[in-house]
Amino acid sequence: MKIISRSIQHNACIPAANAMGVPGPSGPVPGPNKSPHLAWSEFPSETKSFAIICRDIDAPSKPDDANKSDRVVRYDFPRVDFYHWVLIDIPASMIGMVEGRDSDGVVPKGKPPGKTEYGLRGINSYREWFAKDPNMEGDYGGYDGPWPPFNDERVHRYQFTVYALDVESLGLPQRFSGADALRAMQGHILDHATIVGTYALNSNARE
Repeated sequence: MKIISRSIQHNACIPAANAMGVPGPSGPVPGPNKSPHLAWSEFPSETKSFAIICRDIDAPSKPDDANKSDRVVRYDFPRVDFYHWVLIDIPASMIGMVEGRDSDGVVPKGKPPGKTEYGLRGINSYREWFAKDPNMEGDYGGYDGPWPPFNDERVHRYQFTVYALDVESLGLPQRFSGADALRAMQGHILDHATIVGTYALNSNARE
């Protein structure tokens, strides 16, 4: 199975157009937040649906030091997955997503999860990230792009993976997470392909 993108080059910096947070005059500000173009091919003939999962594999395991001007998130600080795109039950007839189809701009309190004409949106990890912010808390369905801590010493890596599945639907409810989707896929994955983008808001961050 193969994956290509006109938005993201493999192992290169993700463009600002696809980021939720971008540099501003005095710190990060909301970005264009467009979901990237993806296209896939050479998948198994018995494929009955697709799923897209994007996760940041370099998110700090605790937010205590994040975005604090008097400290840094150390390079060697423990890291966990942060889900940026959760979309399942994509019809087998679809072989790609145009840029901006699942997100075009930052939506305070998030986009609704659930059924769309191109698949079933899950809830990404911004739900937990903004849980204590009354202006932003809510369910963040589908895609919301990178906004890593501005004081993180590490460049973050974002894995965009398309899965070819042997079922038309994973049978998940309206509200589910990226981890829920990956668990439901077990035993149903025929093939998959991944493209990796990088992003940082700290000009001194290193890979």
